[in-house]
Amino acid sequence: MKLIRATACAAFLGAAGLFASLSPLAAQDLAPTARRATLSVSGEGLASAVPDMATLTSGVVSEGKTAREALDANSAAVATMIAAIKAAGVEGRDVSTSGFSVQPQYAPQKKEGDPLRIASYQVTNAVTVRLRDLGKLGDLLDQLVTNGANQISGIAFDIADPAKLEDAARAEAVKEARHQAEVIAQAAGVRLVRVVSIASDGGPQPMPRLMMAARAEKMDSVPVEAGETQVRAGVTVVYEIEPL
Repeated sequence: MKLIRATACAAFLGAAGLFASLSPLAAQDLAPTARRATLSVSGEGLASAVPDMATLTSGVVSEGKTAREALDANSAAVATMIAAIKAAGVEGRDVSTSGFSVQPQYAPQKKEGDPLRIASYQVTNAVTVRLRDLGKLGDLLDQLVTNGANQISGIAFDIADPAKLEDAARAEAVKEARHQAEVIAQAAGVRLVRVVSIASDGGPQPMPRLMMAARAEKMDSVPVEAGETQVRAGVTVVYEIEPL
């Protein structure tokens, strides 16, 4: 028993002597690392490009004395309208029904308390069209009106492949965050050491440009201006800082 106690004591003393013999630098490495202060900044980036596609909604509103009469008239007009869309070079995959309704239209009441009386029926059928060649947009709008459409709305311009635009917006957001961090650090008398974390504030957000609804009247070619499409991206960056 005495031999065991003596061995344990010798081991403890040996370990203590080893720690004491370490250089100040080595002893510092074994000590817990002090955490530096941090600076959190946010940056926003915008990237713009000329759009190369458009999306619009075109429809036909028809009325008849009966629901059947209104539906038949509407179906014939919509079929003609869709045929014109495809004749303009739009593929079938880019045409989809986006709204259909049959609604009774009531006659005005002669006096308060009179029962409501259905005077006619209204049928609305709308399709959403994706046009991948903006050069055809003016002619397409003209052909839609010529071939039965009496409602055109929601024309939006966009980019078919926005990946490069999104990357540019992200890079601009990081650059802006770095700039803000440098300005704040200089004013506060500290320096940026390293990036602790970086997070995207959600995915890049496209900002498609909208055009006002076109009026249903014949024109040789409807004038349209696509302008630019913007993509917005945001990041939050945390920097480790230390005094100058």
